Amino acid sequence: MDIEQKQEELIQHFVNQASNSKGSSLANVIGDATSHPSLFAFSEILSVPNVIQLQGTEHSIYLDLLRMFAHGTWSEYKRNAISLPPLAPDQVLKLKQLTVLTLAEANKVLSYDVLMQELDVINVRELEDFLIECMYVGIVRGKLDQLRRCFQVQFAAGRDLRPGQLGSMIHTLSNWLSTSDNLLITIQDKIKWADTMSELDKKHKKEADERMEEVKKTLSLKKSQTVSRKTLTSEGTKRCSLNLVE
Repeated sequence: MDIEQKQEELIQHFVNQASNSKGSSLANVIGDATSHPSLFAFSEILSVPNVIQLQGTEHSIYLDLLRMFAHGTWSEYKRNAISLPPLAPDQVLKLKQLTVLTLAEANKVLSYDVLMQELDVINVRELEDFLIECMYVGIVRGKLDQLRRCFQVQFAAGRDLRPGQLGSMIHTLSNWLSTSDNLLITIQDKIKWADTMSELDKKHKKEADERMEEVKKTLSLKKSQTVSRKTLTSEGTKRCSLNLVE
C-alpha cells in the first residue's frame, strides 16, 4: 500500500471517529490522530463539525493542538506550550517530522545547523538518524551530505494549507500559468520562424542547384562547341596539306 492510499484510509478513519465523538472522547481522538506514526494530514479532521464546535469549550486546547499539527512547527509549539496540552513522545516525534516538511517547502537544501536548531537535536549523528527515519516513513526523500553538512531534499510531502494560504497559492499558480502561456507563445513563434527559415533555405538551395545545373549545361555546351571547332580546324588543315602534295 502506498503512502497516499494509507493516508486516505487513516484520514477517513479519524474523520469517522471525530464525527461520532464529543467532549473528552473527541479530545482522545485528536490525541490518537496526532500520535499516529503514519498520519501527516489533518485538515479533513479539522473540518469535522464536532471538532469545530470545540472552540470556546473546556476542550478547545485540543482544537488548538490539532491546528498546531496541521500547520505549525516544533519551535511554534515550544513558544505556545503553556496554552497547549503536553505532548507524548510520539507526538513530539511527529511534530518534528512535520517541521522538516515545513522547512523543505522553502528550501531544498537544509543545513544541518538549521535543522539541529529547529529540531532540538544535539549532534549530527542524532540528526541523520532522525532524517533517515523520515525517509523510511516516506514523507521525504533526499541525500545526506556530511561533507557540506546539509540535507539535499529531492521530495517532501505537502502539509495542510494554512488559513489564507490557498489564495496565495492560487495567485502563484495563476502567475505560473500566465508565464507558461507566454513562454508557449514564444516557443510557437520561434518554431514558426524556424519553419520559415527552413523553407527559405530549401528555396535558396533549390535556386542554387538550378543555377549550378545551368552553369554545367553552359560549360558542357561550350566544351562541345570548342571540340567541334578543333575538329573542323584539323580537317581543314589536312585538306590543305593534301592539296599541296598533289
